[in-house]
Amino acid sequence: MAYCNETDITRTIAQSLTSATTQTTDGLGTLSNLLNVGKVLDNNLVTSDIVDYYIQLADSEIDGGLSELYRTPFCEIVDFETATYSAMDEYNDSIVLEKPCPLAAGDVVLLKSGSIEERHTIDEVLTPSTFSTVSEIQYLFPEDTRILRVTYPKPIRFISARLASANIYDKYFTAESSANVSTFGEKLRELAYTRLNDILNGSTILHGVHRIGRRFYNGNLVDQYSLPTGGTIPKDYKQVK
Repeated sequence: MAYCNETDITRTIAQSLTSATTQTTDGLGTLSNLLNVGKVLDNNLVTSDIVDYYIQLADSEIDGGLSELYRTPFCEIVDFETATYSAMDEYNDSIVLEKPCPLAAGDVVLLKSGSIEERHTIDEVLTPSTFSTVSEIQYLFPEDTRILRVTYPKPIRFISARLASANIYDKYFTAESSANVSTFGEKLRELAYTRLNDILNGSTILHGVHRIGRRFYNGNLVDQYSLPTGGTIPKDYKQVK
């Protein structure tokens, strides 16, 4: 699974544009639209396959940058669990939770009831305790169905979505009007690399991930942690500076 999804890309790019048309015209002299402003990407131009490709590129960049500190690629973990307040039926096709929860569009949840399990991406949070999903829910889940949010360690999803969105934006929108890299794309990269550097310098720790390397030494830092009294490092051990 990718570190982010198409909903993350759509929310990041579509909500940030005010207009998007090509500079070239069709046979009738009409400028074609590149984007349905503020809502969705134009599927005739940016297909799901293209979005997935750029997400993979962003994920590989993250794995390469963090492979010295953590075992990559990362795996999903369950970071939140709740239950449904009411059953689903032909009159209620939304998920109603037993209490308000910190869920958002793009979050991936597992619906579990006995041996029945479905995986869905949240499309819209209707109220603090009600949400709808991108794909249709196949099973009419009863009351007290377990709802588990699965995600990658924070802020991996944030970084992946910003890197992928920046590359897609520059390729399909700015390239139609200017050969220069967009300011918006550069800002997205700045946000992503700032979070990535926070992980590399140790100010942000990825929980639920296997850490690798020496226990008391971070190869990305100039100075190492002080050793216990009388402790020494063998002279024949090559130090990373």
